[in-house]
Amino acid sequence: MKLQHTAVENLNQFSGYGEDFVRVNTEQYQGNVLVTGTEVHVWRPLGFDDLTEADFTAVLAYKPEVVLLGTGKTIRFPHPRLYSALAAAHIGLDVMDTGALCRTFNILTSEDRKVVALIVHN
Repeated sequence: MKLQHTAVENLNQFSGYGEDFVRVNTEQYQGNVLVTGTEVHVWRPLGFDDLTEADFTAVLAYKPEVVLLGTGKTIRFPHPRLYSALAAAHIGLDVMDTGALCRTFNILTSEDRKVVALIVHN
């Protein structure tokens, strides 16, 4: 699906997504990715069932206010022990389908919020 791109200078914005990809600005990324307002990285897990505590703990380095986890077409909630480091740091984790993540990320970054988007395809 293509998203209406909001021109936010110098910030990443999702401009589209599909079953196994997301488009950030004009660049398309296959597989699992970590996206911040200024960076895009391949994210380690091979899929939802491969998520570990270390995957979420590593996100603390970005000092986010909130972390969004997109799980493809279907919302899947990770076990709370996996993201306990985020909870201990008082950082919220919102789990949603990838389309909702893209729209939410775009709104939050346009409001100058420090958000990290994690996309794992089922």
